[in-house]
Amino acid sequence: MKTPASIQNFPCPSCGAPMEFNPTGGKLKCSYCGSMEEIPETGTGVQERSYTDSLQWDSTPVAGLSETALEVKCTGCGANILFEPSSVAKNCPFCNTALITQPQAANPTVIPEGIIPFQITGKQARNEIQKWIKSRWFAPSALKDLAQQEKIHGIYLPFWTYDTNTTSDYRGERGDYYYVTETYRVTVTDSEGKQQEEERTREVRHTRWCRASGRVNRWFDDVLVAATKSVDTAYLNGLEPWELKQSLKPYNSSYLAGFEAQRPQIGLKDGFEQAKQIMAGQIHQDVCCHIGGDEQKVDHISTEYEDIAFKPILLPVWLCSYDYRNQKYQVLVNARTGEVQGARPYSRLKIAASMIAGMVTATAIILAFMVDWSQVKIPRFPQHQPTQNNQ
Repeated sequence: MKTPASIQNFPCPSCGAPMEFNPTGGKLKCSYCGSMEEIPETGTGVQERSYTDSLQWDSTPVAGLSETALEVKCTGCGANILFEPSSVAKNCPFCNTALITQPQAANPTVIPEGIIPFQITGKQARNEIQKWIKSRWFAPSALKDLAQQEKIHGIYLPFWTYDTNTTSDYRGERGDYYYVTETYRVTVTDSEGKQQEEERTREVRHTRWCRASGRVNRWFDDVLVAATKSVDTAYLNGLEPWELKQSLKPYNSSYLAGFEAQRPQIGLKDGFEQAKQIMAGQIHQDVCCHIGGDEQKVDHISTEYEDIAFKPILLPVWLCSYDYRNQKYQVLVNARTGEVQGARPYSRLKIAASMIAGMVTATAIILAFMVDWSQVKIPRFPQHQPTQNNQ
């Protein structure tokens, strides 16, 4: 069994206070005395695992994250949050519900293979959220203050990546354009106002269809699937790209110091079914290119997946959850690039004011065109003759 990386306390060698990962310096930093400590490199790259073997032998490595890691279940949305004893979560990062249940020792979970460390601080993320709110049309004015007041959570969310070689057999049709010259007659009016028929020609496009079938192959690398149900998938997709090749590091528990994490909520097999849906779009494009012609019709595609590999990874997100008029909203920040995605309420007052202003402007324009300027009397002013001074 692989030795698990863990969420754990990292005492400062100078004063013994807990150290946290500092996104700015990329090191562990003491929250009390400010001492910095390098994170040692593991010397190994990010490893991938065999999908088939993991399903056949149920050999996906799982273990407790550490002897000290805690886990609490939110009574509002049901999410499980993992954290260190030194940074107990008070509110759920996903729905902002107060965490009233007693934290327990963390249950075994899938051991991550890779991680992208935080590169943006909480202050920077909050600034990005403020910019995002300001750019939203019809956002309530109170939203700016509310988003500033709410706690922003730094949390690592679970993802799966999949590699596979695909072979797809297809059936369809190929359409090729051809043009036919047609003659038609139109009625025209000459310079003297007389109407007469005139014969003209035009090129009319037609499509010649023929049956097509064949096989296409494609290798997919790092198809990314979110393994969380606590955040809208559309928002997570909007945070891309993550640039895994450049940013992904071998998992090291030091990167989690001071942050929260979540265990996978979507299993390995279900995750691969989602990966198939993602790959289907690219495979369909490959089939259309293989058919050729000017148009394509695809009737059937049958795909086989071979040499499937996967890896569980953690990706960094700053998450702000807030309540506005009894509705819950989430705003997410990619903690590597600063990309912001999320939901926000609309101000009915601002929408109504905008509609009224638009109606007033439109009415003014219409009235301006309706005025008969020939009936408008422009006042005449008397012409003044220059006075002459008699000397």
